[in-house]
Order: sequence, then C-alpha cells, then structure tokens
Amino acid sequence: MAHARISMYLPPDINPTQAAIAYGCRALPKLNEELQSEDLLTRQKALMALCDLMHDPEHVYVAIDTGCLESLKALLKDNNDMVRIKTTEVLYIMATHNVGREGFLEHDVILALSYLLNDPQSACRKNLHLAFKHVAQLPSASLWRARTRCGSMTSSPSWCTC
Repeated sequence: MAHARISMYLPPDINPTQAAIAYGCRALPKLNEELQSEDLLTRQKALMALCDLMHDPEHVYVAIDTGCLESLKALLKDNNDMVRIKTTEVLYIMATHNVGREGFLEHDVILALSYLLNDPQSACRKNLHLAFKHVAQLPSASLWRARTRCGSMTSSPSWCTC
C-alpha cells in the first residue's frame, strides 16, 4: 500500500532565483515596479525574469513603453555586482532588437552605460561592449532621425514618418 510523503525539497522545475511573472499586459509593469524595489533579492529576481522576456521584440517595445529603460539606467549605478551584471545583460539583449536600439538613443542609455567602461566586473564590461556593438548596427537613417529629433529641423526629408 502506498503512503503519502511530503518532500522537503523544491520541485525540480522551479527556479527560486526568478521572479513570478504576472500574465498578459501586467507582466512588464509589475517587473518595472520590482526593479525599483529597495529589496536586493526582488531586484535580482526581476532582472532574471527580464533577461528571459527581452528575447521577444514585442516585450522589448512594451518594456520601453512602460519605463523599464529608466529603471535599468538607475540600476547601472547599483552597489551590487550581480545587479549591474544582469542589468547590462538585459540591455545587451534589448540592443539585439531594432526597437531596443532606437530606445537606447531616445532615452540616452548609451551615456549611462559609458560610466561602466571601468567597472571591476569583467562580465559587466563584456555585456556593455556587446550592447555598444549592437547599437552601432543601427541603420544610418535612424541615427540621423535620433540626432535631429525630426522636429528640430526646418524641413524633414520625405521618408521621415515623424
């Protein structure tokens, strides 16, 4: 006859280092709130979850729209090494998408990243350089549009959709 036993161990498919993600349109706003938390573990879990979500360009667009880039820029100055490493990893993953690269230019993320060029953590510097490499691949038309902000010029080119 079988007996019921309650295990003292977590199930093998549960990752205790990752935040529980809300469903639907509430997922990224909730993670953005957790990025601004005072609790170190909460920030780290949110960054782990963001690393997984940012592989989808739609999630990158929503993250930029909800203000995650501003929260990530603030986390680049965090005292914790792991927070800085995971933040640069999230930004590197975002830079692999065109919408992420354009968000970098609009929100001045490049300047915030440049302060980490002398970071003591090699993983942080590696992610930062990979992000810069991907931002450098931005089409020249987008760079021109970001520099001029399209509204500051007296005549916009015919291809500009601003």
